[in-house]
Amino acid sequence: MATELHETIFMAKQERHKNLFLNYRNLNNFPVELLKDEGLQFLERLYMKRNSLTTLPDNLAQKLPNLIELYLHSNNIVIIPQAIGNLARLQSLDLSNNALQLLCPEIGRLRSLRHLRLSNNHLKYLPQEIGDLQELETLDVSMNQLISLPERLHRCVSLQNLTADHNQLSHVPRQVCWLHRLNQLSMAANRLTFLPLDLGRSRELQFVFVDNNIDLKGLPSYLYNKVIGCSGCGVSGQVLESDLGEALGEALSEALVGLPADVKVVGSETDNVVPLEELTMRTLHKIYSHRPTDLNLLPPITLPKSLLDLLQFPLGHCHRCSQVMFTIIYPKLFPLRDTALAGVHRRTTVSFVAYCCSSRCLRTFNLQG
Repeated sequence: MATELHETIFMAKQERHKNLFLNYRNLNNFPVELLKDEGLQFLERLYMKRNSLTTLPDNLAQKLPNLIELYLHSNNIVIIPQAIGNLARLQSLDLSNNALQLLCPEIGRLRSLRHLRLSNNHLKYLPQEIGDLQELETLDVSMNQLISLPERLHRCVSLQNLTADHNQLSHVPRQVCWLHRLNQLSMAANRLTFLPLDLGRSRELQFVFVDNNIDLKGLPSYLYNKVIGCSGCGVSGQVLESDLGEALGEALSEALVGLPADVKVVGSETDNVVPLEELTMRTLHKIYSHRPTDLNLLPPITLPKSLLDLLQFPLGHCHRCSQVMFTIIYPKLFPLRDTALAGVHRRTTVSFVAYCCSSRCLRTFNLQG
């Protein structure tokens, strides 16, 4: 086997191969032949799936500087070196099915990276530097131990497919709604209790899978007419017609469980006055988000940091009129069993929830348009 490996690498060097397949070679260490002399300067794709590698060499980028794709699926890699960030041309990195416990911040230096696959590892968090990957289109972090996603993920402006199934996520950062190219979001089998109010507002987002989040009882109504997977969500139960009104009230309360702390008031149809704090935030937002470019207006530095952050990333937009919202929501429940999607989702009692900005919008909102 060693002789065959040596001959394969020798031929690749002699013939300046762009692709090298070293899958299923029972490798415990990275082959030193790849790193001798000048290495493989012309190599663009390296396949090393299903071996027993535990780490990568520090001089990988120095010896293989033109790598575009690196496939390390199904090894025993525990940590990757900081020097991984020197692979300037790398576009696809597959580290699925390894033993990664930590992802170094230098991953954010892979500015050409388009596909990053980290599924089935032991990751508990992701570095904020992932947000520096502005060319990233695919991110798969399913089957890890993540309890949160990095807030700077919204800077991955090219992201189209985000998969985070089978983790321990309790919420989706509302910044995810700013990923305007996101087409598919999959967060099945987590611990989600609610979804961001604006999720689905982007026309690009067409597929949302949140199956088997048993405490998730409400979906933002922006997801209506999208492709939704929500089997196994909510709590099943039979409701008598005579108890329907009371049951709807309880269902709405359950659907609002776990809303972010920024929601200070949950309004109803009887509330005719929007709180002063909310009106102030809306006014500030209009000033600072639509200010003329020739005016050097300072940010509202007298506001607490929590409100400054909220001003930049509001809770959501009214599902009726698109008015921005910060501290108050007016929710309206549409049980899924009353929609055209009822027959598709028979294993769930989850409902659509419209989040409006005022009692007027609450009264006039209709799910069908």
